[in-house]
Amino acid sequence: MKVREATEDDGPTIRSIALRSMEASYSLSPSTIEGAIQQWYGVDSFSENLEDDDVVMLIAERDGEPVAFSESVLVDSRGDIHWLHVAAMYRGEGIGHQLYEETRERLEDAGAETIRGLVLAMNSEGNRFWEDRGLTKVGEGTVEIDGTAYVENIYVDEDSIEIQPIVVDDQELYIDRNDSERGSKGAFYTVYTDEEREDKYGYYCGACESLVTSMGSMGGLQCENCGNTLKPTRWDAAW
Repeated sequence: MKVREATEDDGPTIRSIALRSMEASYSLSPSTIEGAIQQWYGVDSFSENLEDDDVVMLIAERDGEPVAFSESVLVDSRGDIHWLHVAAMYRGEGIGHQLYEETRERLEDAGAETIRGLVLAMNSEGNRFWEDRGLTKVGEGTVEIDGTAYVENIYVDEDSIEIQPIVVDDQELYIDRNDSERGSKGAFYTVYTDEEREDKYGYYCGACESLVTSMGSMGGLQCENCGNTLKPTRWDAAW
């Protein structure tokens, strides 16, 4: 199997693989799946991903034919694997595992010290995939698909779970460095009032090191101190 970086010409192939993969993995309506593919891999969004230096998009080929792809992003020193799609007819051949290993290696070469995997809660096969890779579920988030919010499970390397205590106005808070989203200027990290991460307080702006305690109605974030913003595509379901 050959793994290579995606190019502009791979747009139709990416959309085709994603379509076949989502049809096999999710009990979503055809219109919802089509909307998701256009949202993430339409011509404009696909081009934006390819131009983003922090985004890693890889295609796996079998005998010269693309059969799978992964989409990841580097957030500070963590690699987030947002999607790993294998066309349904090629599943069970170890392609997903090989693509994961290659994706992880590319992210580590780019500076990732730990890996985080994300998968919709309704995808039991996908959740087992992350567990079989040795990752541990640490929380839940939400991803918007065609205007509807769906629960997304978050998995991380078990030995990389990191809680950082801080004191703000004489109150001890805890920053979860493994639960974050990439903003326009830096990452937003989830902040809790307890070390067990049961009581959420807000977010910590990695760009200017200030707290953000308000969120837009659709899940967007904006730091009033430095203008760092987060588009409401993925956000924490417990907020």
